[in-house]
Amino acid sequence: MSITYYARKLTVSFGLMLAISAATPILAQTATTTPVPGATATADGLNMGVVAGAPPAPKTQETAAIGETYLAASFELWEQRCIKMEDGSDPCQLYQLLKDKDGNNVAEINMFPLPAGNQAAAGATIVVPLETLLTANLKLAVDTSEPRLYPFTFCAPIGCVARVGFTAAEIDQFRKGAKATMTIVPAAAPDQRVDLDISLKGFTAGFEAVGKTVPK
Repeated sequence: MSITYYARKLTVSFGLMLAISAATPILAQTATTTPVPGATATADGLNMGVVAGAPPAPKTQETAAIGETYLAASFELWEQRCIKMEDGSDPCQLYQLLKDKDGNNVAEINMFPLPAGNQAAAGATIVVPLETLLTANLKLAVDTSEPRLYPFTFCAPIGCVARVGFTAAEIDQFRKGAKATMTIVPAAAPDQRVDLDISLKGFTAGFEAVGKTVPK
């Protein structure tokens, strides 16, 4: 299905333009505006704006408030994202945004190491669209390894979530692999599947960096 957007041509008379120009000093003193994050102004007060729909610049540890998520470091397509805590013990996860073959944002994965001694050496929170066929489960494979199936845990307005665990051997596959493939099935087309690549470049360095934030 295609959607066509029509542009409407607006014509403004020369007299109206003069009226707007004349009223500008008054409007500048009385009008109230809503700040646009990321927009900058020139020395003479002209605002340069931002691209509509552009994501806001990520917070840093210095600019984030207590309880906010900030970008600590990047490792290829992986991002180390942390939550700023009042006591400085900022917990972190390793994040990657997953896109389809057309470059559309589809899903995201957040991975985190777990303390030694657990059955799972690491965990992950994976978020997929609400229109996913839940009974088909989530399939994940590293390179040519045998894929594993994981059930979905719950759905929320942001999407459907799978909370999964990985053994030490599986994390070792992530470290040595080139890419992982996550497969989901659309609810509207149960005979089809969507394969999403998870780049493993930078994973080892990113996972080690996040591991340093795990409480001993």
